[in-house]
Amino acid sequence: MGHLIAKDIYRQLGRKIDNTTVRTPWNPALRDLLQALYSREEADFIVRMPYRPSTLGRLQKIMGMDAAPLQTRLESLCHKGLVCDIYEGDEYVYMISPFVIGFFEFTMMRTRGELSPKKWAELFHAYMFGSHDFLDANFGDDQQISIMRALPHEQTLGDHVEILDYEKASALIDAQTSFAVGICSCRHEKEHLGERKCTVPLETCTSMGSGAEFLIRNGFARSISRQEMDDITVRSKEMGFVLSTDNVKQDAGFICHCCSCCCNLLKGIRETGYSGVLVSSSFMARCDEDACNGCGKCAKACPIDAITMVDVPVDEGERPRKKPVINASYCLGCGVCALKCSTKAMRLDERTQKVFHPEDSMERVVLQSLERGTLQNLIFDNPNSRTQGFMRGLVGTFLRLSPVKKGLMSDALRSRFLEAIRKAGG
Repeated sequence: MGHLIAKDIYRQLGRKIDNTTVRTPWNPALRDLLQALYSREEADFIVRMPYRPSTLGRLQKIMGMDAAPLQTRLESLCHKGLVCDIYEGDEYVYMISPFVIGFFEFTMMRTRGELSPKKWAELFHAYMFGSHDFLDANFGDDQQISIMRALPHEQTLGDHVEILDYEKASALIDAQTSFAVGICSCRHEKEHLGERKCTVPLETCTSMGSGAEFLIRNGFARSISRQEMDDITVRSKEMGFVLSTDNVKQDAGFICHCCSCCCNLLKGIRETGYSGVLVSSSFMARCDEDACNGCGKCAKACPIDAITMVDVPVDEGERPRKKPVINASYCLGCGVCALKCSTKAMRLDERTQKVFHPEDSMERVVLQSLERGTLQNLIFDNPNSRTQGFMRGLVGTFLRLSPVKKGLMSDALRSRFLEAIRKAGG
């Protein structure tokens, strides 16, 4: 490992992670975090990995390592959540863990006695909320594509409102056969920061399918039955938690059960006003003013303060009244407000403006990377090739041009662009 000398490996690691699907801008808090999480040897290994998920054979060629030591190092990094192993077909592929969903969650889900959770909580909080660098980089330019989307509580939908299966928590669960639950990274973090107010157990992060299998395989979660998965979801409805999932229509891999005191997504929306941190459902809250008694329970329940109680004009001598006003551009369409409405005045209706949800993970990753200026790294992903390095710079400059990016993200060109990417990948 003599090649580690005389180079700032953690600065290089920061650049590497910043060029994944989630931007991770450099600042002193990120250096402290990376130095605590990665050894110098691990940092050097990650820097030399390609960006795309790759087989062991491809990694051997790119990184110039024999299979046995390479496999050992990959397994160690997966065990720590710094690399993800994904089973595809008949073999594993390996990819760098981004910041989220990635090494933040996997670190705070670990309970094997190998680290100090309080230390990690402080380091992650300092990076995510010590400044708004992280949130600004990912959502400050009105980015549309986020990692997660809100799910509506199905019971809160208005009469005759149609809902597709991909927006039903019950349908997402029914489509899978394997399930897991682990420690919620946000609650675990807030527990050690002294900010947690909810009383739900820490073990509330549920996953399904291949996502569950990855977490179980690497010791981040335990296997549960479909019945326990259903029970946790019912409990979240009773407690008024926001349900959120993968921002994809096909094969969602998890359901989060989010409270306003702990969830970093909800906190990010409240502190920055970036509504895209958690993509809304296809619905939004609406109030039947004739049925509303002005109690204000809906406003208190809203996890992002999207409901304001205002005075209703009344005739002289009448009892003062209030009504809820909903910020349409802010509302998550989660239905938590309606769960708390005793008069059933608050319900979810279809949004007048269509919400875009990517079809699958490939589509989400491509569009997310395009918005954040890192798509060229997925196309030319070998960090050890000078030719590919040149092409990354050339294509990246082109894709970052505002007219190009806006055109490819538009309804008119997006489908053709994604189809071209799919064909190139095939």
